[in-house]
Amino acid sequence: MLPYSPHSSKSFLFSSLFFFVAVLLVDVALAGDPFVYLDWDVSYISVSPLGVKQQVIGINGQFPGPIVNVTTNWNAVVNIQNNLDEPFLVTWNGLQQRKNSWQDGVLGTNCPIPSGWNWTYEFQVKDQIGSFFYFPSINFQKAAGGYGGIIVNNRDVIPLPFGTPDGDITVFISDWYNKGYKELRKTLEDGSDLGIPDGVLFNGLGPYHYNESIVPDGIAYEIINVEPGKTYRIRVHNVGISTSLNFRIQNHNLLLVETEGSYTVQQNYTNMDIHVGQSYSFLVMMDQNASSDYYIVASARFVGADTRNRVTGVAILHYSNSQGSASGPLPDGPDEADTYFSMNQARSIRWNVSAGAARPNPQGSFRYGEITVTDVYVLLNRPAELINGQLRTTLNAISYVAPSTPLKLAQQFNVPGVYKMDFPNQMMNRPAKFDTSIINGSYKGFTEIIFQNNDSTVQSYHMDGYAFFVVGMDYGNWTENSRSTYNKWDGVARCTTQVFSGAWTAILVYLDNVGMWNLRVQNLDRWYLGQEVYVSVVNPEMSNKTELLLPDNAIFCGALSSLQKEQSHKFRYSEASSAAKSSRMILFWFLISWLSIFSL
Repeated sequence: MLPYSPHSSKSFLFSSLFFFVAVLLVDVALAGDPFVYLDWDVSYISVSPLGVKQQVIGINGQFPGPIVNVTTNWNAVVNIQNNLDEPFLVTWNGLQQRKNSWQDGVLGTNCPIPSGWNWTYEFQVKDQIGSFFYFPSINFQKAAGGYGGIIVNNRDVIPLPFGTPDGDITVFISDWYNKGYKELRKTLEDGSDLGIPDGVLFNGLGPYHYNESIVPDGIAYEIINVEPGKTYRIRVHNVGISTSLNFRIQNHNLLLVETEGSYTVQQNYTNMDIHVGQSYSFLVMMDQNASSDYYIVASARFVGADTRNRVTGVAILHYSNSQGSASGPLPDGPDEADTYFSMNQARSIRWNVSAGAARPNPQGSFRYGEITVTDVYVLLNRPAELINGQLRTTLNAISYVAPSTPLKLAQQFNVPGVYKMDFPNQMMNRPAKFDTSIINGSYKGFTEIIFQNNDSTVQSYHMDGYAFFVVGMDYGNWTENSRSTYNKWDGVARCTTQVFSGAWTAILVYLDNVGMWNLRVQNLDRWYLGQEVYVSVVNPEMSNKTELLLPDNAIFCGALSSLQKEQSHKFRYSEASSAAKSSRMILFWFLISWLSIFSL
C-alpha cells in the first residue's frame, strides 16, 4: 500500500473536481432541447416581379424571407424588428404551438407589434415534422410578401419512410397583383372585388419568357439547378391570396411523400392541385436526358383559358449537363371540363399509417375512426354580402369582428364584454350580422367540423394549433347520411384542407391542445372580410402542465393598454433557456461544495 500523502490527496481532489466538472459541462451541453436564434428585420423593399416596380415586405432584405430549418423538439427564438409603417404580426402556418397559443401570432392571441418596435417569439417545435410556412397575419400584408418556409426535420433516431434525398428545395407559388397591398385592402373595404391576378410568382420571381405575347421581356425568373441521376425533395407551398394552382414539372413525376406534417402513402402524380395555404413534399428523380432545360409550371385552376394564360407561373429546371434552353409549349395541366379531377385527386391522398413521424410509433396508431364524436359544427359560408352597408363574408351568418383586446388576453385577465361563447353549431335562420362569437371547445373532446362552401370559388380552411383528419368531401349539401362515405382509417392529417365550390369537406379534430385557436378561411380576401372564428380550449383543472404561462414580454393593447410599461425589448439570448440557467446554478453549487471539501 502506498503511503498517505496530502499532495496526492489534493491532486486526487483536483482531478476528481475537473472530471466531474467536465462531465457536468457535457451534461449541461446535452441537456434539454437545442435552441435556434433568428434576428429578422421586417421592412419594405422594392422589387419588380412582373416588370412593375412595387413595394413588398422583405425579411432581412429577402423576398421571400429566410427558411426556418429546425428539428423536432427544438426551440425557436425569433426576434422581429418591425420597420414597416404600421403594426405587424407573423403566424406560423401549421406549427402546432403545443400548450402555447401565446406565440401563434394572430389577432385573437397577440397584440400587434407596433411600428418601430421589436418583439421576440419563443416556441418549441414539438411532436411534429414536415413542411410549413410563416406569413404576416394582419392588415392584408401577406399580399405583399413577408412569408418564408419552415422545415421541421426528423430526429436522427426516427427513420424517414423513404431514402435520404440528395437535396432539399423549397418552392413558393402564389398569385400576384401589381397593386400594393394597401390599395388591395382598400379595394375590399370599398366593397369591390380584387379582380383577376396579374400573374403567378415562383419564389418571388415572374414567369420565364416562354411566350413573348404573354410574358414581356426583362422579367427575372427562377432557375432550379439539379444534378442528373439525383433525387430531390421539393417542398411546394401555395402562399397566394386566393388562387388554386396546378403544379407540374415537364417530363418528371412527382412522388408525393408528405403534406403539412404527415407522411402520405407514396403515389406518383404528373401534376398536383395545390390550394391556397397548402404545402406538399415531392420526391423528384432527375432521370431525363437533359437535351434541354425543363419547364416548372404553376397555373390557375377553375378559370377560363384566356385568364389561365395570364395567371401562369413558369420556372426552369436546369440540369448541370443541359444542352439548351427550354422551348415550345408548356406541359398540359388537368382538363378544366373534368369537374371531379381535383376532388378525386384530393381523395387519393392517404395517410401513411405504418410510418413513424415525430415519434417512433406509427402515425396510424391513433385510430380516429374508433373515437366517439362529442361535438358537431356545420360551418356554412356563402358569397360576400352587405351587413350594415359593408361588404362582408360570414360563417353561419356571423362576420367576425376582431376586438381591440385579443381574446386570449381578455380570457387571461377576465376582461368582460370582449367576446361571447355562443357561436352556433349550424346555420341560423336569421340575417347576417357582425359579432365576436367564438366556439367553446371541449377539452379532450373529439369534434367533427363540416365546411359547407356555398360560395362560387374553391376555398381552403385552416386551423391553428392542430392537425385534423380529412375524412370526407363531396359536391352538394352535407347531410347526416354523408357520414357513411367517410374514410375512417387513413384520411390524411393536415392543417389546411380545400372545400370546393358547391361542396362540403368534413374533418375530425381531437381538442387536446389548450389555448385560443384561429379557424379561418385561407383565401386572404375572404378572411379579411370576416370569414373566421376562434376555438377556445380550456383545461377545467387549470394546470400549468397543459398551458404555458403568459410570456414576460407580452404586448398589451385595448382594455389592457395600461399594463404596457415600455417597449418590448429584444430577447437576451444568454437567458433564452431557463433549463440552461438552472444547469449553471447546479454547476455553481457543485463547485462551491467541492471547494469546501478541498479547503478541509
